[in-house]
Amino acid sequence: MKKRKVGNMLGLAVLSVVHERPMHPYEMAAVLKQRGKDADLPIKWGSLYTVVANLEKHGFVEAVASVKEGGRPERTVYRITPAGRAEFEDWVRELVGTVEREPPRFQSGLSMIGVLGPDQAISLLRQRVAQLDDHIAAQRKSLDDLRPELPRMFLVEVEYDLAMAEAEARWVRAFLDDLTSGAVPGIDAWRRFHETGELPEDLGEFVE
Repeated sequence: MKKRKVGNMLGLAVLSVVHERPMHPYEMAAVLKQRGKDADLPIKWGSLYTVVANLEKHGFVEAVASVKEGGRPERTVYRITPAGRAEFEDWVRELVGTVEREPPRFQSGLSMIGVLGPDQAISLLRQRVAQLDDHIAAQRKSLDDLRPELPRMFLVEVEYDLAMAEAEARWVRAFLDDLTSGAVPGIDAWRRFHETGELPEDLGEFVE
């Protein structure tokens, strides 16, 4: 992934809405929340104005007007620039077409699961799969509710999230089956190691 002048994912979200029409930051936040983009992107709303200022500093957006509504303070309206449009499209191309091998937190946890005992690991994995099932049900309902209203191109990120959650749930269930049936080699040695803190003299016990 290339280093960008504004690398905050909130910057990508801002460019996505001003790509449609000029708006002030308050409206940007309202539109992004309405579309559920805070579920798709790691957005920190408190940094919105800072991100907009950085986009302006680097020539990706520009102020075009100030508006005042009722007793509210003046709000600056921004529009995307040609450089901002090019940056937005290049950023999306990179995100869609480039594999970024940054291990998910769950994968990092799995790499250290041996520090837990098998029984605790089983309990935690059951807890995780229950949470995944809740998330899957919510995403399926969301898709069912939105499909009559929105073209598929505006729902593909929800489809992707659902597919990834379903795949993870299948894998966790299969691993749980192996753990509970004793099909995982060395589970007895793993349990003894957790209880005593002592590795067996022959590490081959973990692969038997």
